[in-house]
Amino acid sequence: MIDDSPSPVGYDGRPPEGTRAGSGAAQRSARRWPRWARRGRMEIAACVVIALGLVMMLQPLAMVLFTWSFLTTLFGTVMFMVVSKFPQ
Repeated sequence: MIDDSPSPVGYDGRPPEGTRAGSGAAQRSARRWPRWARRGRMEIAACVVIALGLVMMLQPLAMVLFTWSFLTTLFGTVMFMVVSKFPQ
């Protein structure tokens, strides 16, 4: 009987031959992204949108702000999930 299950025996933590972490297509695509579209700045912008939506939801002054607060918070959350896939 042949055991095809992956086993940690013989695994030394290195990637397979011919591939190196941090090089190749991922590194080249990170160089092509504009600075304003990198993960750090866009994650901060998404957090600001989420915070703005929460402030809109909790303020007692304008009903129109409360009306749009859920969509603003939802947009910020979706934006954060998408931006978290961007390169550093």
